[in-house]
Amino acid sequence: MLAPTTETELSEAIKSAEGTLRVRGGGTRPVGNLVTGEVLSTSGLSGIELYEPGALTIVAKAGTPVSEIEAALAAENQRLPFEPMDHRAILGTKGTPTIGAVAAGNISGPRRIQAGACRDSLIGVRFVDGNGTAIKNGGRVMKNVTGYDLVKLMSGAYGTLGVLSEVSFKVLPGVEACSVLLIEDLSVEDGVRAMSMALGSPYEVSGAAHVPVGLDGKPITMIRIEGFAASVAYRADELRSALSEFGASTIESDPEKTSAGWKWVRDVEKFAGTSGDLWRISVKPSDAPGIVAALGTDQVLLDWGGGLIWAEMPVGTDARAKLGAFSGHATLIRALEATRSELDVFQPELPSLAAISKGLRDRFDPRGILNTGLMG
Repeated sequence: MLAPTTETELSEAIKSAEGTLRVRGGGTRPVGNLVTGEVLSTSGLSGIELYEPGALTIVAKAGTPVSEIEAALAAENQRLPFEPMDHRAILGTKGTPTIGAVAAGNISGPRRIQAGACRDSLIGVRFVDGNGTAIKNGGRVMKNVTGYDLVKLMSGAYGTLGVLSEVSFKVLPGVEACSVLLIEDLSVEDGVRAMSMALGSPYEVSGAAHVPVGLDGKPITMIRIEGFAASVAYRADELRSALSEFGASTIESDPEKTSAGWKWVRDVEKFAGTSGDLWRISVKPSDAPGIVAALGTDQVLLDWGGGLIWAEMPVGTDARAKLGAFSGHATLIRALEATRSELDVFQPELPSLAAISKGLRDRFDPRGILNTGLMG
């Protein structure tokens, strides 16, 4: 295993590579098509390099544990806006999630509907391309224009275009209080409709999720409001009134319960320790009920107001075959190695997009050594 501790060492490792490399951060989210080659770990590139609470920016080496980032921010009552998911529960992995892997995978949690995705908070990157050349794009301030937006390009590329060595994020103030509106026994259709109404309201919803089979076996719809305590209390009451057509609801404001509940949603803990294949499906929220019906299972969790569907399917089932042509994309997150060998993990690209992707890979990784085949 290659384990560089500086960007220079990272550059040399890539430059001198004689075969393909499996780029890895903390090793907690082995998502993608199966990749062969020598492991290149970025976990040795660790440490917060700059944190300016007053400027709402933080800069860290790619291998820095997410927990270290979050602890430093919490000490100043700040947070990462996009609430990154931890895949260890559903994938059964160990290790420590790193901030570079979060950026490389564009890993975003329930707050995405309000604060945007990981790439929307990413303001600067340093990375090493497939030639071993170190490249910088973006900066350490929120307003930065430097030509081509490689920052957005690198977020979601899963290390196929370059290996991140440093990332810069804008951050947000922490929240004083949180309340969750809980509505029981709604169908998927009504759950999505309630979430859509909440998200379209003026009450600044920061999370909206629905499960047909909750912890007690019954459907539950969860709508989160955060902010200053008095404002949260007012908005939660107003939202409950606005959604009264969906029946009786309760408001949960206990900090421990609300935190645990949204961690359950964020990390998809409903499917932790289960044995089926797990699919992540991104669609228009209005299409969610039809998608769930086509899948033919109630073992789903809807996040992002219905825009993100986590679905557990029987082992070896191709969810895309059940869905046919649809507007969105489906990614196989968890499955046996045999299934991952047979199916495309990521949604197959249209020919026009595939040509663009190939052109980018040819430009940034002309030798084809970085996570070769991981994304198809």
